[in-house]
Amino acid sequence: MEPCAATLMTEFLRQSGGAAVIDGGLATELERHGADLNDPLWSAKCLLTSPHLIRAVHLDYLEAGADIIITASYQATIQGFEARGFSREESEALLKKSVEVALEARDIYYERCLKSSSSGIGDDKILKHRPILVAASVGSYGAYLADGSEYSGIYGDAITIKVLKDFHRRRVQVLAESGPDLIAFETVPNKLEAQAYAELLEEENISIPAWFSFNSKDGINVVSGDSILECASIAESCKKVVAVGINCTPPRFIHGLISSVSKATTKPILIYPNSGESYDPHKKEWVKNTGISDDDFVSYVNKWVEVGASLVGGCCRTTPETIRAIYRTLSNNRLLQP
Repeated sequence: MEPCAATLMTEFLRQSGGAAVIDGGLATELERHGADLNDPLWSAKCLLTSPHLIRAVHLDYLEAGADIIITASYQATIQGFEARGFSREESEALLKKSVEVALEARDIYYERCLKSSSSGIGDDKILKHRPILVAASVGSYGAYLADGSEYSGIYGDAITIKVLKDFHRRRVQVLAESGPDLIAFETVPNKLEAQAYAELLEEENISIPAWFSFNSKDGINVVSGDSILECASIAESCKKVVAVGINCTPPRFIHGLISSVSKATTKPILIYPNSGESYDPHKKEWVKNTGISDDDFVSYVNKWVEVGASLVGGCCRTTPETIRAIYRTLSNNRLLQP
């Protein structure tokens, strides 16, 4: 890792007591706040129609104890916006907006902390001034396709590393220039896309530190069938990457995946699983009663930290309640002040 990039994450984790909390699912919470996400742009649609709802969800997670909030740009691509009739300039402005909204939420949260006369927790809200990072989300090429292929990682022979780099290049530049603390390459489904990201970060000399987070459906490989060891090794060898791990994967697989990732990297390991529910990409909906409760989810947290995870949160279908429970578990077990 580059010295300044490595220092950022090392110091952040030290100030967080050795383990930090990532936020939880965005789309489900936006819907709970009244957003209509029946759209190929998914949660990125709210950048167009209701950025105030995105800010409200970011605040919910900060008040639940999240130390890192992830922007609403997972499905936000220049190509996707242009397909909806927006100009290049308008598309880039929407990407920038995703970071601005998260930065605004952090500022509002800090103001609330200053106004709070409590010891840090009140009305179930955690109001504690602490280091908070904004991570700009970059979803995979498969997420842009909106056909569920980020859950298969199978893009076809026509999609080369050059095609992927060209697809992501301007988007990554715009997000990096928008003022986030990190760039979160999320739900990376195959080795090819990880390599494309690593090369892109170097070629464009992106100054913002990044994390790579892969997804798995069998607890052994990433969803494409590529080796998790090989994927993690790509992240390990990229100087711009400050953490590597797993997201959008059932909780039952995480313990083994942490062990696998730790064999390939010396960098901090992050994990933010989904609720364990199954997603039907054809119906574009979650299958009811296939997930686990917050209590069950949180029961895993201690084990994940014991085997090497230092950043823990939730992905699809997890909520501020999940994140609050993770925060309390980590606080209790690491003797952090609540």
